[in-house]
Amino acid sequence: MWTCPKCGRTFKRQEQSHYCGKAPETVDEYIAAQPEEVREYLGEIRKVLCAALPEAEERISWSMPTYWKNHNIIQFAGFKNHVGLYPGPEAVREFSERLKGYKTSKGAIQLPYSRTVPVELISDIARWCYETGNHP
Repeated sequence: MWTCPKCGRTFKRQEQSHYCGKAPETVDEYIAAQPEEVREYLGEIRKVLCAALPEAEERISWSMPTYWKNHNIIQFAGFKNHVGLYPGPEAVREFSERLKGYKTSKGAIQLPYSRTVPVELISDIARWCYETGNHP
């Protein structure tokens, strides 16, 4: 167990990434709170999701940028070496062939900062989640 020296929260993993204190209230706040070197990458993902889901509302849910229209459609979060994209397990299965080369787990896709933003893939996943009603 590891306890964050700033906020006192306890985690199973050493140096667990988390928010200390008050969670962001907007996607702008969320991106602004991230390290400078990843803000542009996060902004690109945001642009892709806004374009793919023009009817969706941007909100913060579980301290992550979330796209919502009658349900959570898709979420993303910045980490030390990657962005986690959370379309849900059905989407990960549906796009498994196109996701080869990316680390995935049940409902999550890791997009490393070292690679360019896969615009078409993210857009297709987001639209699929919206159209099918499959969500995280």
